[in-house]
Amino acid sequence: MQRNALLNLASIRTTPFLLRAPPPFRTYASKRGSPQYSDEDLSAARKWLSELNPDTIPHSLCEITFSRSSGPGGQNVNKVSSKATLRLPLPSLLPLLPPPLHAPVLSSRYAAPKTNALIIQSDDARKQADNANACFRKLHALLLEAGKESVPNETAAGQKERVERLQKAEAAGRRRLKEAVSRKKAARRGSRGDD
Repeated sequence: MQRNALLNLASIRTTPFLLRAPPPFRTYASKRGSPQYSDEDLSAARKWLSELNPDTIPHSLCEITFSRSSGPGGQNVNKVSSKATLRLPLPSLLPLLPPPLHAPVLSSRYAAPKTNALIIQSDDARKQADNANACFRKLHALLLEAGKESVPNETAAGQKERVERLQKAEAAGRRRLKEAVSRKKAARRGSRGDD
């Protein structure tokens, strides 16, 4: 009896329709991600992102190596080491980033957990310098995307006023509805006593 129950349990565990993941929950920009950052952290991150460009990334932290590329290209691909690989250790990068950007950078496709570094490659151009610059542009794009994902924009004053008006209108509507239900109940109570 027990063996049959175990066999049934094993078959239930391996049934594909029972192993489906639950539907994803909708996340809102204000509640995205688990950690909640203070307004000072978010404003500092916004300022840091506004000043960021590919040239402000410290090149001294990065290690760039060149190797032979692959794919079509004939003799140039076979003989010239034009593919650039940028290696940026995470322990030296993360202290420079605002805290809200840490999680998206660590979960990016360029993060290599075994080496604890970001590894970005480019072999689009025929010249080493162009590929090295392309790596820095990719790093810049990664940091901007991480900022866009984790740092919400500031709410405009007009939007704040609009939200306040909508909240007041909703509260007034709810109050009117409660008063109408209250009058209806009072009318029912009054009619019972007259009989």
